Amino acid sequence: MSGHPDDRTGGQYLAAGVDLVAAETAKERIGRLVGATRTTLSLGSIGAFGGMIRVPADLRKPVLVLSTDGVGTKVLVALEAGRFDTVGEDLVNHSVNDILVHAARPIAFMDYVAGAALTVEQTAGIVEGIARGCQVHGMALAGGETAQMPGLYRAGTFDLAGTIVGVVEEDEALHGDLIVPGDVLLGYASTGLHTNGYSLARRVVFDQMKLGVRDRLAGQTVADALLAIHRSYARAVTPILSQVHGLAHITGGGIAGNLVRVLPESCQAIVDPDSWQVPPLFQALQQGGGIGWDEMRDVFNLGVGFIAVLPGTSVAAAQAAAARAGTDTWVIGEISRGPREVRFAR
Repeated sequence: MSGHPDDRTGGQYLAAGVDLVAAETAKERIGRLVGATRTTLSLGSIGAFGGMIRVPADLRKPVLVLSTDGVGTKVLVALEAGRFDTVGEDLVNHSVNDILVHAARPIAFMDYVAGAALTVEQTAGIVEGIARGCQVHGMALAGGETAQMPGLYRAGTFDLAGTIVGVVEEDEALHGDLIVPGDVLLGYASTGLHTNGYSLARRVVFDQMKLGVRDRLAGQTVADALLAIHRSYARAVTPILSQVHGLAHITGGGIAGNLVRVLPESCQAIVDPDSWQVPPLFQALQQGGGIGWDEMRDVFNLGVGFIAVLPGTSVAAAQAAAARAGTDTWVIGEISRGPREVRFAR
């Protein structure tokens, strides 16, 4: 490398599909976004090889809770609609919910954006959404990676993933072992599909119903319906964590596939599907695709994005906390003695 500035505007690497000048511009913008999320737990410098975060000093026996996830093919809807900041916030909220299940509070996040020929605006938009989600939850965006990989990705496409770090007192962590027969299932309203079931939803909406992102679906545009931001339940659930016996984040696999993950042996969850109204979006997908309700339950959250398992005496407090956070809730079932499974009442 000769060191001449003009060498970086062209050459073999650019011909191969990687624009170093654009990458540097995006890096500068991302650095500013990362800087805005720094907290009192942040250490080290922005742009270092590793992100550093202190473990909160007020914990007696801290346990780190980590989770890695993505937003699946929801990114393809974002590309079609030309919206790039919402999926970043989706990623953060999804991850916050995953560690909230264990009563952990988030302290740091790392993102990974991989694609080909993404513009500076697209890349910055994605990270802007991630940074916004981090700020809402008071956690640091400790670092990440933006990888340009022409040949692996088609030009203009990308994938998105992230890792969250949370912390909880060891003796306050939730594992589901406190759940007992007689406990109540409290369902928390979702904001649409969240980040699961998009392969089927896209097939129904775009291939079978022949709709575009600006067409109407369930009373709103397709883009608005399918890109509604995955709700975070942190504000709704955190105030009553000490009263909860178990929590489940309803993601891929639906209510049955996720609630069963926190059930102890000899505890059966019985869900009453008539206890809440399935939102119009899910009804439109079911009718538009001719999908049976058993499959709908296996793929989608059907309007319930999170479930708390708790004593009946704690339901009122839990619903009040959720209402203060602007989240609707319903008693959707109970725990009974039986084989470890989730069963719908009909």
